[in-house]
Amino acid sequence: MRLSSLADYAVVTMAAAARHCGGSCRLNATLLAGETGLPLPTVQKLVSKLSAAGLIESARGTGGGFRLARPPAAISVADIVEAIEGPIALTACVDGGRHDCCVEETCRVKPHWNAVNGAVKGALAGVSLASLATPATPVRPEPVEGPFFSSPSSQKEGRASTSSARTVY
Repeated sequence: MRLSSLADYAVVTMAAAARHCGGSCRLNATLLAGETGLPLPTVQKLVSKLSAAGLIESARGTGGGFRLARPPAAISVADIVEAIEGPIALTACVDGGRHDCCVEETCRVKPHWNAVNGAVKGALAGVSLASLATPATPVRPEPVEGPFFSSPSSQKEGRASTSSARTVY
């Protein structure tokens, strides 16, 4: 599964809005286009869709612009994705109105797709816009040990390093 570029850009735009002033001040599309590097027409289209979904409140005129309709902690990635893509449905049989699967009547997996879909939707719902608006802490990979690698700690302990490049045929 891959999100559309527009859904991805919506998440990027909303995170930038949350970072900029926590959703309490008015922003404009030009400012967010500059901050995110997205084209202005794309940001304008996103603002329109996000506003229609109730995630952004907009006001015209002097002092106008838009702001988040709820605090960033109360907006999830699922909310943003659904505002752009519609309901999250991994397969046609999860989307109750569609019946375009040629094996729908005999499929033994169909009863399980709702659980899978719920898990994906739950994972997206569990990530708040507030968490995306804060700087990520880098994850340091665990040292890899094996016949071709050794950790710095094994070298300090006086063990032989086997990290020299060897070709095995």
